Order: sequence, then C-alpha cells, then structure tokens
Amino acid sequence: MLLSLIKIGLPVALILIMVGVGLGLIPDDFRRVFRQPRAFIIGFICQMAFLPLIAMAIIAATGLHGELAIGLFILALCPGGVTSNLYTMLAKGDVGLSVSLTAVIGFITPFTIPLLGVWAINYYSDAGSHFELPLVKTWLQLIIITVIPVMVGMAIRAKWSAFAMRMEPIISRFSVIVLALVIVSISLSLGSRLIDYTMQAGPAALILNLTTMGLGYVVGRWLLHSEAQARTISLEVGLQNGTLALLITTGLLNNAAMSVAPSVYSLIMFATATLFTLWVGRKGAKQNEATA
Repeated sequence: MLLSLIKIGLPVALILIMVGVGLGLIPDDFRRVFRQPRAFIIGFICQMAFLPLIAMAIIAATGLHGELAIGLFILALCPGGVTSNLYTMLAKGDVGLSVSLTAVIGFITPFTIPLLGVWAINYYSDAGSHFELPLVKTWLQLIIITVIPVMVGMAIRAKWSAFAMRMEPIISRFSVIVLALVIVSISLSLGSRLIDYTMQAGPAALILNLTTMGLGYVVGRWLLHSEAQARTISLEVGLQNGTLALLITTGLLNNAAMSVAPSVYSLIMFATATLFTLWVGRKGAKQNEATA
C-alpha cells in the first residue's frame, strides 16, 4: 500500500496541489515583486537563507544525525504553497505578498533542492550509509511535478477565472487529506521504530517551526513596520510544503526514516498556524476595541 501510494498517488497529488497554486496566480502577482521589493526581498531571504541555516543550527543543537537530520533539512528547503496562502488570508495578512513569494520561490526551488539535498546527504549521512539523489533526474522530476503544473493552473485561471476560484479551496483541502494518508502509511511502515524516531525528530521539528515563525514575525515588524506583512512572512517561513518533502524522502530516496521529520513537522505546523491565526485575530480585535 505504501509503495503504491508513494510511487503513484503522491506525485499525482502533488501535481494537483501545484495546479491549485497556479489557479491562484495571475501575472500581477509577479509584477508585485517589483512594486513591493522590500517586503518581497525580506520574505525571500527568510525563506531561502535563514530557514536552512536555522535548520542546520537546530540539527547541531539537538544532536540529530543520519536520516532524521537529512529529512529535517530537506523539509527546510521546501517552500509553503496553497496552505501558507490560505492561512495568510485567515490571519488577515498581506495575501498579495504571500502569493508572490509562493509563485517566485516555487520556480526557484526545483533547482536549489537537488543541489542542497545532495550536500545534506553527503554531510549528515552516518558512516556506512549510502543514499543517492541524482541531480539531473531530481531536477527534471521537480520541474515536471511542480513548475509545469503551476503554469497549467495559471493558464486555466487566465481562461476560466470563475472555475479556477471555485477549485482552489477544494484542491487545498485535498492536499491535507493526501498528506494525512501518506503520514499514516509511513507510520505503519516504520512499525516499532516510529516512537523512537518521533521522540528524536519531534523536538527538532517543533523548535524549527516555532523559531522560524517567530523570526518571520519579528523581522517583519522590525524591518517593514507592517503587522499584515509580518504575519505573512511568519506563515511563509513557518509553513513548509510537507507533501513535496515527503515526495523527495520517500519517492526519490525511498527512505521512510527520512520522512519522520517532515511528517511530524506537517502535523505541528497546522496546529501552530491555527493558534497563530487565533492569536493575531484576538490581538486585532483588542486593538480595534482600544481605537473605538
């Protein structure tokens, strides 16, 4: 069951999810990058530079090694998609900024993930272990599974806008269901090792999530002086694409242990993002009452 789900279901699901990302994009989302360069650059740096560096620091501090360390680092390379856009809207953040970051970074990471993924495998692998992530094959697969579906989604949005807007939330819910099924399947395949691996990787995943969300919010408030943009950057760097990380760790690397950290992180991030959304909503209500 696990093999069929990963080899067939997970790539198909990710393709549909990325089509959903494209359904929410219009050309103006890319032009916005040049109209609001400061906010975009700060979000871009937090996502592409700070997040992997923080992951490395947490791996070192918690003593993670081998497959668990590789899995956590690969997760840090996978940017959020429709989930971060959805939570940004619920948290009353800057949805335009969120979509622009998702769009541009989504076209860059198919090139960065294979390169940095190979580095992580070589750096964190235990002695005697051998894992291989073919650069060209991985790059081509990520292009096919992530970039091309986004372009298809954008084409559908351009031609059938009403249909695209109806389908976008449906695909977002579908992605959560697929992710849950994959996590259950991975848990079953690990068997008795699941508890040990979760105890090892769980604290690191939680620290990574809380640290990146907190950093994104503080940096946004400090450098942009905008509550809405601070919320957006917090969610963009805190909500990673767990489905994409699992495709790499289980589909390309065929390693269930590497999938533990992305699986645990995926469960944690929905809880923390929900709590964050409730917190900023209550904070905004109190400010409105004070103003009134």
